[in-house]
Amino acid sequence: MAESKDSPKTTRKVKNPETFRERAVKASAQSEQPGRSRRLRVAAGKPVRSSALAAKKVGNNKFVRLATKPFHWLGRILFPKYLRNSYQELKQVHWPNRHDTRRLTFAVVVFAIVFAALVSGLDFILDKLFREVLLK
Repeated sequence: MAESKDSPKTTRKVKNPETFRERAVKASAQSEQPGRSRRLRVAAGKPVRSSALAAKKVGNNKFVRLATKPFHWLGRILFPKYLRNSYQELKQVHWPNRHDTRRLTFAVVVFAIVFAALVSGLDFILDKLFREVLLK
C-alpha cells in the first residue's frame, strides 16, 4: 500500500541501553525501599523492633555502659586490635554465592592442571635435551 503525502512518516526511536551509572542509581533507589520483613510488620500492624535496633538502644543506656566499663579491658586482652579490625573488614566483604564459588573453583583447578602439564612437559623436554648434550 502506498503512503499518502498527507500522512507523516513515523520513525521508530530505540532507547539506548542503560549505563552502569543509571543501573547503580536504580539499584540504590530500590534498596532504600523497606524490606519484606518491614513491610510485613507494618501490614500486620505490629510495632516490632528488630533485634539490632533493640541492642543499639540497650548500648546507649548509660547504666549498661557504666556496668560494662570495668570489663572493657578484658575484651582488649582477649581480642587484640588486629583481630577486631579483621572482623570489621570481613563484615564488609561481598562473599560470592554457591554457583559463583563452584565456577571459580573449577576455573582455578583447570588452570592448575594446564599449568602443571606445561611445566612437566617443559621439564621433560629440557631433561632429554641436557642428557643428550651433557652426557655425550
